[in-house]
Amino acid sequence: MTHSRRRSPRYRALAPSAALLVLAGAGCSSGGAQPSVAVPTPSSSEAAGYCGKLHEELPETVAGLERGDPSPDSDLTAGWGDGAIVLRCGVPRPPRMDDPQSRAVDADGVNWLLEQRDDAGPRFTTTYRKAYVEVTLGVEYAHDITPLSAFAVPVRKTVPDSL
Repeated sequence: MTHSRRRSPRYRALAPSAALLVLAGAGCSSGGAQPSVAVPTPSSSEAAGYCGKLHEELPETVAGLERGDPSPDSDLTAGWGDGAIVLRCGVPRPPRMDDPQSRAVDADGVNWLLEQRDDAGPRFTTTYRKAYVEVTLGVEYAHDITPLSAFAVPVRKTVPDSL
């Protein structure tokens, strides 16, 4: 999938009075075998349908990493770079979305809740969508959210806004 223009991702608080911070950095690939990933259970058949459509639209490469889906095989999960980037669709709404101090990232028109994890890379979950899409990045992406841009068009195309 080719993007004609790449916009800079921005952090912003979910609360309206938040300041914007620009993130930048360079990603790396990770080695190892394909991970085993927990397959989510979407909240409805409608959400599962959106996830199935998203799965068909996902790119073959993200941040220069080849797609290699995790096990077990499912339309609700996808991966790139031996687990460096993992996507799960149909995850539950994260409790952190209720926290006014939570931060989010806008990547090419898709808003993602940011959760920093101890001893792991960041986890992002879409906000304002009819199905929640979660992307976890390896530690090599601790300060680089560029991979999220690869998911903007597929998410906007297949998972409608909930607003």
